[in-house]
Formats: sequence, structure tokens, C-alpha cells
Amino acid sequence: MKKTTINLEPLSYGVREAVKTLRTNIQFCGNDKQVIMVTCSVMGEGKTKISTRLAVSLAELKKKVLLIDMDLRKSVMVSRLQAQHVDKGLTHFLSGQCMLSDVVMSTNVPKLHIIFSGPVAPNPTELLSGERYMKMLDSLRALYDYIIIDAPPLGMVVDGAIIAKNSDGAVMVLESGGIKYRMAQDVKERLQGSGCPILGVVLNKVDRKKTGRYYGKYYGKYYGKYYGDSEKEMLEPTGDPYSQERLEQDIRDDLKR
Repeated sequence: MKKTTINLEPLSYGVREAVKTLRTNIQFCGNDKQVIMVTCSVMGEGKTKISTRLAVSLAELKKKVLLIDMDLRKSVMVSRLQAQHVDKGLTHFLSGQCMLSDVVMSTNVPKLHIIFSGPVAPNPTELLSGERYMKMLDSLRALYDYIIIDAPPLGMVVDGAIIAKNSDGAVMVLESGGIKYRMAQDVKERLQGSGCPILGVVLNKVDRKKTGRYYGKYYGKYYGKYYGDSEKEMLEPTGDPYSQERLEQDIRDDLKR
């Protein structure tokens, strides 16, 4: 299995506790909530950072976690995580250019694996609707406790609604003071229309100097002053293709450590 190193910026005590709150709420949603997508209304609300931190936090509990970057149109994960050695991604696999073993990567975070999005594809909707995607997800469900999906903004493209149909639950990210009520309602209705339960909302980029309080009714209370553009992305080299059975065994061996 290929390995990448990701760079996670230090978090303040308040943000760490906020991530733990989000993690705890996810766990209380039930064992059947295994595949969880994180989406938002528009670009720049912080969904990639939240999905990454949620995945890392779950891995810290010794859960077997896979983070999948499914923002196939405009991904930022590799650069924001400063990932190393990434040369194949999800679009390569879904378009039949490589095997799943070429895109699942172990990381320097124990119990955490990542699949990066790969280069922009001309047909992301078709790739996410195909049988290859469905079979991939079914296979990965058997190997991980949680699969966290960094989905594209649901208020901008239809891809998120397609992903939602095959997810067990969704977390909405809303930028405090940056998203109009009507748009947030539209995203909520699209998720509900897909049949995907909404597990909660992360209110992001909150100016605590102005509010002077927590927003307790939202899951995963994030504070805006700690949420800038900081994140970074990843990629890694391929080797000789090998079987699905070999990949599954490599994943199990790595996750035992």
C-alpha cells in the first residue's frame, strides 16, 4: 500500500473540543451511520477542513477511518494537507485507468487512510453514478468503521446529491453570516430529497468577539478565527497493480498497527 504524509496545523483547545463534540454527536447517531458525507452551500465554507479533522478525530479513537475526497470538480485537499507522493486519485479509478489499490493511501495518522480526488474529470456526475463507484463503496464498507466523504458544495453542483443517495448521513457546513437562509434551506431540501438523513450542522467561521457565546444548537461548534484558508493536499506514486484481495489484506494489516 502506498503511503503519504499529511500536514495538520495545530488547533487551539477550543477548536479541538469543538471537533470532539462533532465526533461524539456522530457516534450517538448510531452504528448504522458508517458512510458520512460533509457538504456545504458554496465554496469556501470550510468543509474540507472539517471533514479532515473529523476523520482524524475518529482515528484517534482507534477507529478504522477512510477519508475520500469526492470534490471532483475543484478539490483543494492535496494542497491544503501538503500531501506527498500522490499521483493517482479517485477519478483515475472511476474512469477505469487504475485499480483501487493504486488510490487508497495510508497516512502518518494511525488508522487513517485517504483517497484523493485526482485530476478534474469532464464527467464527474457520470463517474459518481456508475456501477464502479457503487461496487467500490460496498467493498470499502467491509473494511472501515467510518468512511468520511468530503463532498462538493451542494448549493453549486448536483454531484453532492448523487453522493448523498449512497451515504448513511450528512453533515452540513454553514459559514456564519455568509450564507443566506434561503440557500441553506435549499441545501437542506436537496439532502432530504435524496433520502440521506441530516446528522447535524457545523456553524463555521463564527466571530466569537462579536457573539461572545457558543452556538449550542449546532453540531460541531467551530470558531471562525481559527478557520482561515489553512489546509493542504496530497498525492502518491503507483506500483504494479494487484488484486482486490491483496488490497483488502494490506488495509487490514495497516489498520492493525
